[in-house]
Amino acid sequence: MTPHPNPEVGAAVKAADRAHVFHSWSAQELIDPLAVAGAEGSYFWDYDGRRYLDFTSGLVYTNVGYQHPKVVAAIQEQAAHLTTFAPAFAIEARSEAARLIAERTPGDLDKIFFTNGGADAVEHAVRMARLHTGRPKVLSAYRSYHGGTQQAVNITGDPRRWASDRATAGVVHFWAPFLYRSRFYAETEEQECARALEHLETTIAFEGPSTVAAIVLETIPGTAGIMVPPPGYLAGVREICDKYGIVFILDEVMAGFGRTGEWFAADLFDVTPDLMTFAKGVNSGYVPLGGVAISGAIAETFAKRPYPGGLTYSGHPLACAAAVATINVMAEEGIVENAARLGGEVVGPALRELAERHPSVGDVRGVGMFWAVELVKNRETREPLVPYNAAGEANAPMAAFGSAAKAGGIWPFVNMNRTHVVPPCNVTEAELKEGLAALDAALAVADEFTE
Repeated sequence: MTPHPNPEVGAAVKAADRAHVFHSWSAQELIDPLAVAGAEGSYFWDYDGRRYLDFTSGLVYTNVGYQHPKVVAAIQEQAAHLTTFAPAFAIEARSEAARLIAERTPGDLDKIFFTNGGADAVEHAVRMARLHTGRPKVLSAYRSYHGGTQQAVNITGDPRRWASDRATAGVVHFWAPFLYRSRFYAETEEQECARALEHLETTIAFEGPSTVAAIVLETIPGTAGIMVPPPGYLAGVREICDKYGIVFILDEVMAGFGRTGEWFAADLFDVTPDLMTFAKGVNSGYVPLGGVAISGAIAETFAKRPYPGGLTYSGHPLACAAAVATINVMAEEGIVENAARLGGEVVGPALRELAERHPSVGDVRGVGMFWAVELVKNRETREPLVPYNAAGEANAPMAAFGSAAKAGGIWPFVNMNRTHVVPPCNVTEAELKEGLAALDAALAVADEFTE
């Protein structure tokens, strides 16, 4: 679709937004939201006709791009047939979505509880774990994000938790492996893995194993920096959970459904959790949907004991029809394989080449269509380009980098000292190269703030 400028409509949209819309994670008078006129494939555009290559995939969810015609048609057909129905009934779209998801989840995660998104999926997974074990505590990692609802944000391990943390959520945080900024003084991935596992098991020992219901981990942390765990770490966590009777929850809300070049990131590590949360890419975000994939042992807990939880829109027909279409499109069009191939052959090599030329790049890491570029002030000391959780003038270098990226025609995913490369999983090689060229130019601006 060709953008057609219409600045008068854009101004009206912007005025209504500023008058009435309350935006998340924002100081309302300090933001300036872009008025978006349309989107298609890997691009969106504003009312002035300026087009952007979306290096954010919305919020890392448009895995099949914007306005995929088969997904749009599926929503339209479902709306014409059965727009909505209560969750207590068996509905074709809901049943088929659950079947297709269960076919792709690892191990025996064959029961699907549908939610409205990722945060409430985490909430319900934790509730299931506590009821299954009869234990109160949940362990989760620093440098993590699990959602904005009350329990999920307390499980989160980044500054978004702080304003809501009353130390009453039964959550204990620990350090997961991240060699570039190791908390364990490790020099190799093997050391980082072994020391992180020792740290986790020691934390459990001092908290009391009989008090710990679950360990919650993002399979590959997303907004915290796309820190791919070292070989053996997730398998080691699985062993620790088995040793102490702890439920292992993997959060695949961001990493699932092709983002990493596999249907689920867990497949990269040959590990099966007891519960796995999903959302976002399950239907490319076209209609809100999330869920929990449940193992046989935990499902059995509620075979004759009612599960005390539910949602009015659990398994909404429109959302499930979109999920069915999305999963089928991904399979038919080889979208998962496309993410794997382009990640390995194009994105990874290009980002490593940029790291060699730009002193502001301290580290690049990722897999599939799931990459992060760590920006630093000093490559030798690894001092971050801006302080942790910087705002205002302290964040000026990152703001300048983000503005340069937008001026170059890409919309960046910028978080603290990182920019993420997370375009739709069906992005083309030509689109990727266009975006990487714009990223190259924006990094030159970041270079100006290095020492």
